[in-house]
Amino acid sequence: MTSSAASAPTTHHSVLLASRPHGEPTPENFTIERTPVPEPGPDEVLLRTIYLSLDPYMRGRMSDAESYDEPVPVGGVMVGGTVSEVVASNSDLVTVGDFVIAFTGWQEYAVAPANAVRRLDPSRAPLSTALGVLGMPGFTAYAGLLEIGRPQPSETVVVAAAAGPVGSAVGQIARIKGARAVGIAGGPEKVRYVKEELGFDVALDHRSPDFVDELAAATPDGIDVYFENVGGAVFDAVLPRVNEFGRIPLCGLIAQYNATALPEGPDRSPVLLRRILTRSLTVRGFIQREFVKAHYRQFQEDMAGWIADGRVRYREDVVDGLDKAPEAFLGMLRGTNFGKLVVQVGPDPTRP
Repeated sequence: MTSSAASAPTTHHSVLLASRPHGEPTPENFTIERTPVPEPGPDEVLLRTIYLSLDPYMRGRMSDAESYDEPVPVGGVMVGGTVSEVVASNSDLVTVGDFVIAFTGWQEYAVAPANAVRRLDPSRAPLSTALGVLGMPGFTAYAGLLEIGRPQPSETVVVAAAAGPVGSAVGQIARIKGARAVGIAGGPEKVRYVKEELGFDVALDHRSPDFVDELAAATPDGIDVYFENVGGAVFDAVLPRVNEFGRIPLCGLIAQYNATALPEGPDRSPVLLRRILTRSLTVRGFIQREFVKAHYRQFQEDMAGWIADGRVRYREDVVDGLDKAPEAFLGMLRGTNFGKLVVQVGPDPTRP
């Protein structure tokens, strides 16, 4: 085994799921424990976490309801993507001092199979971008929009949560492909950012009392692609404006993640199904990993190039300290973050 000159401590902190939430999560659903730093076995590496990604899908993993992945067990470490430094290695695939992206969760140190991590080049882009615009959120936008939405020049693409890491990339890629981009965000500051800094054609505030009318004015020729990651009232406003043969890539429903019961009122599923039928709509749910094998390498090349030439911009919301992760996560579910939410767990040697 090889190890770094500055050896790992004997103990470290982890954030565990203390209980399953009912409705909106609370701080009591988390607990922070100090445990021994694990030792890597054959063909494994010991990682020191530098950045932890916080993402909406984690709310679903706190629940034991049926989903596309296994729930976090009560008492288990919260899941999450990480950027880490290799501090010990029992493999020829990865060496001490390498920076890697992994899926080791809310903890300061972790052991992972060497063949399950991917090395990062810190000279290409800041390490944190591997969790955002050059990582899972950016790829979600890229694959969902281009493989399912397939925007054509002059078509109208609408995306909710447009100031977030997925929505912001969706609109900018749509513009690169020659489509109109209409972004929906929450609050004047985020709306201004979407329009003025990201360059969307139109930015709307879903909190406006006139939102439905403003959406109609912004989409006079209807909507050809609606990239869905929110659901709720925004979807209700958008659906009547989706054109014949419209496409709806569906990657998230954050407005519904804390729901404990079905909405009150009549069953509206017949209205939805009739709209899908009569407008010949394509509604396609997806998880980004299904596109990784075929498209991830091209995504990396395209997105890095677009960032370099200024056609894609991004924003990060960095929180300092693993102990702040629960509070930051709860705020994200309420929409308080601005940009890709990342926790800096430990020092980043590539930054001053």
